[in-house]
Amino acid sequence: MSAGRAVWVKVRASEAERAAWHAKARSAGLTLSDLVRRSIGRVRTWTVAHAEVERERTRELARIGNNLNQIARWANTHREAIEAVEVIAHLVAIDRALSALDPTQSPDADAH
Repeated sequence: MSAGRAVWVKVRASEAERAAWHAKARSAGLTLSDLVRRSIGRVRTWTVAHAEVERERTRELARIGNNLNQIARWANTHREAIEAVEVIAHLVAIDRALSALDPTQSPDADAH
């Protein structure tokens, strides 16, 4: 055991989970400990406040998707009578709403 890694971390798992984890580690040429350390190192966690922001962002994205489906249905139903300006205005509004939800545009200082 490495002198820098003398502390044990215990996790409860089923026999099937344990076997699957060991198989995954072997196939990657790693020990289970190395696989867990690498995997945990790649996980991004959120504070409670940021998790709620992400949930709301997801809900808003679903609302936008519903609106887009309604516009598409309307456009397919009224193909001959489509008023392009109205459809474009709705699409521009959707594009603006999607841009507002872009996570790269909001600071996530609490994300690790």
